[in-house]
Amino acid sequence: MDNQPSIAIVILNWNGINLLKEFLPSVLQHSQYPNTTIYVADNASTDDSINYLTSTYKDRVSIIRNTGNYGYAKGYNEALKDLSEDYFILLNSDVEVTANWLAPMIQMMTADATIAACQPKLLQYTNKEFFEYAGACGGFVDKHGYPFCRGRIFDSFEKDEHQYDNEMDIFWASGACLVIRSKLFFEAKGFEEDFFAHMEEIDLCWRLKQMGYIIKVCPSSTVYHLGGGTLQKMNPRKTYLNFRNNRLMVTKNIASNRFLVNFIFRDIMDIIAIFQALAYGKFKESYAILKAFVDFHLMLPKWLKKRKTLKAKLSPQQLSKTYLYPKSIVFQYFVKHIKHYKDLK
Repeated sequence: MDNQPSIAIVILNWNGINLLKEFLPSVLQHSQYPNTTIYVADNASTDDSINYLTSTYKDRVSIIRNTGNYGYAKGYNEALKDLSEDYFILLNSDVEVTANWLAPMIQMMTADATIAACQPKLLQYTNKEFFEYAGACGGFVDKHGYPFCRGRIFDSFEKDEHQYDNEMDIFWASGACLVIRSKLFFEAKGFEEDFFAHMEEIDLCWRLKQMGYIIKVCPSSTVYHLGGGTLQKMNPRKTYLNFRNNRLMVTKNIASNRFLVNFIFRDIMDIIAIFQALAYGKFKESYAILKAFVDFHLMLPKWLKKRKTLKAKLSPQQLSKTYLYPKSIVFQYFVKHIKHYKDLK
């Protein structure tokens, strides 16, 4: 027992009492693992979340009270800063875990000190035979900075037929269920708080890769993710954050020899996305992409300075050559109509 690492399962909550009622019981039921503490970090909820937790789970859940709605990035940074466990498991409030979900991931990371973070297999809560959007069976990034997953490319979801049940190195692990060494979380300076929400886990994993560490997927652990528990998929705010934050992340991390070409290419693609949304009558989505485009360019000087603060064992050039998908996932998907990860070459 004494040799077991300590684990903090931290669930971020904001006005999510209904999600806590539905999903927290599975976490309590299936997380009976040595030296494990379950925390709910509350982002200053105005619903009855705190009263519900204190009255229902008084002795089973520890509550961390943030003083504002800081979003995912700062919300977790604030919640984790005073915790001392060996491993942090950052778990969305809309995730149903399964029996024995913890042991395979902790055992995998304990056996290899070069693994900084990992994720389980993520399947859809509402359609449990299919991979889920926010991570599926491990995340990757193409040469232009577009993320995709093993089991999900853009809006195409593969059925889980155990085709991806092997453990493997990935580029990023999903923030819906992210297991990370606490020491490395702090060494990497946590999440980028300017993001508020979305893309922060990819940015963090990118930094961990630059520091010389490995990110893994552990498919022998399975969880089910509802998705959109706080922001629905088609919410313009989500669209805005995804477009803006992806451009900021790429600006900070991409190799210098690819920066200018990528910058021009991504500007063109964003402009196409704006007019495409207009053509389909999606006016709120079009405005969200336009706003993200403008705000990204206004924030560009600050984020160019962030490039100079990165301290890495692997240069962006080495990382790009070794770990980024060398082709355009946009071209593979929309032009060549490749919808499945296994069909990518």
